[in-house]
Amino acid sequence: MHIRHSKLLSLVNQYNRIAVTELARKLEVSEVTIRKDLNMLEKKGLLRREHGYARLTTSDDIGNHLSFNYEAKLRIARRAAEGIHNGETIMIESGSCCALLAEELAANRRDVTIITNSAFIADHIRKYPNVRVILLGGEYQKESQVMVGPMIRTCVHDFYVSKFFIGIDGIDDAGFMSNDLMRAEAGRCLAERAEQTIVLTESAKFKTHGTVKLLPYSKVVALYTDDLADKDTLHKLHEQGIHVYPVSSSSK
Repeated sequence: MHIRHSKLLSLVNQYNRIAVTELARKLEVSEVTIRKDLNMLEKKGLLRREHGYARLTTSDDIGNHLSFNYEAKLRIARRAAEGIHNGETIMIESGSCCALLAEELAANRRDVTIITNSAFIADHIRKYPNVRVILLGGEYQKESQVMVGPMIRTCVHDFYVSKFFIGIDGIDDAGFMSNDLMRAEAGRCLAERAEQTIVLTESAKFKTHGTVKLLPYSKVVALYTDDLADKDTLHKLHEQGIHVYPVSSSSK
C-alpha cells in the first residue's frame, strides 16, 4: 500500500468522517487523486464513501478494525511473514493483523496455500494469482465475515499444518481471550490441527480482558506484537514459554 493511503486511513480514523477536499489539502494532492484512493480503499473494505466524504466503517466490521492503526498492524504482519516460505501451507484465523499477513503472503510469496475460516480474507486476497485459498465452511457471521459453528471442526479435520496464526481480544492470568464465543470455539478447532499456534496482536490488547476463554498460554509458541507492551506482560509471556517478537510501533 502506498504511504499516502496509510496517511489517508490515519486521517479517517482521526476524524471518523472527513471531506474529500480536506483530505486533498492535508495530503497535498488533487481531489481526483483522493477519489481514486478512496475507491481503492473502499473496495478493500477499509472505509466507506459518502457524497464528498470518507468515513469509518461500522464498529463491528472487520474493515474498521483493519483500518485502525493500519501501519503498526502492517509491520506486525510483515515480521510474521518472514517465517513463512514459498510453497508452505498455513492456517489463518480472522482478524486485522491476520488479514494483513494473508495479503503480505499473497503478494510476496509463491505457491502458498492459506486455509482459513475468514470469508473476508478470502475476498481480500482474491486478486493475487500466486496464492491458493481453502475457505472452511460453517455458519456465516455477517459483521466479522467469518465462518463458525460445528461444521468448522468437520471441515478442518482432514488438515494438519505446521503454523496457525490467530488474533486475540485480550488476556487474563490463564491465557488469551476472545470477545465472541463462536469465534473462540472455531479458533480452538483450528489450533488443534496445527503443530504451532502463533498470535498476532497489538500490545493494546494486553490491557483488555476479553469475555471468553480462547487459548491457554501453553498452546501458543510465539507472539508478534508492537514494542509498546509493558514489561510485566512481556515477563509473563516469557515465563509461559512464549517467544515474543516485538516490532517497531512507528515507521521511524
